Amino acid sequence: MCSSSPPPLPILESSFSCFPCRTVLGFWMDIGQPKDFLTGMCMYLTSLRQLSPDRLYSGAGAVGNVLVDPSAKIGSNCRIGPDVVIGPGVVVDDGVCVSRCTILDGSRIKSHSWLKSSIVGWRSSIGQWVRMENNSVLGEDVIIQDALYINGGTILPHKNIGASVPKPEIVM
Repeated sequence: MCSSSPPPLPILESSFSCFPCRTVLGFWMDIGQPKDFLTGMCMYLTSLRQLSPDRLYSGAGAVGNVLVDPSAKIGSNCRIGPDVVIGPGVVVDDGVCVSRCTILDGSRIKSHSWLKSSIVGWRSSIGQWVRMENNSVLGEDVIIQDALYINGGTILPHKNIGASVPKPEIVM
């Protein structure tokens, strides 16, 4: 039988009973795109500031909402934040500036690099004096050589980048 009217609520509810659901208090967001992931990260950090401020990082150079795994190492004269998440085993060398970024496990950001609105994949390495911005995304095990500019680049895993990416593009 075909009908243009919606099914009664009990039938609709029973048809979705096999799908797991989780109630999220405060906000919900689709984070399928890098810019949306970063926005969701900012929302989460703001929520954490309100609900569990003791979990946020307050070390030297921290600005705003910053979450740092205890195993991460942050050098001197860094500016971390606002809105930064740094995962386990990450190494941030001296003089680095990071804002609105997620740095995943085991990555390294070498001295005097500047990152904004970017996602750094697992076990990636960013050289000295690198500037990375505009929703740039590095896959796993990406190496960015020294003194390069990455502007909105999406760099697939296991790449060694030796030239700047001046406009948004996918690097295969």
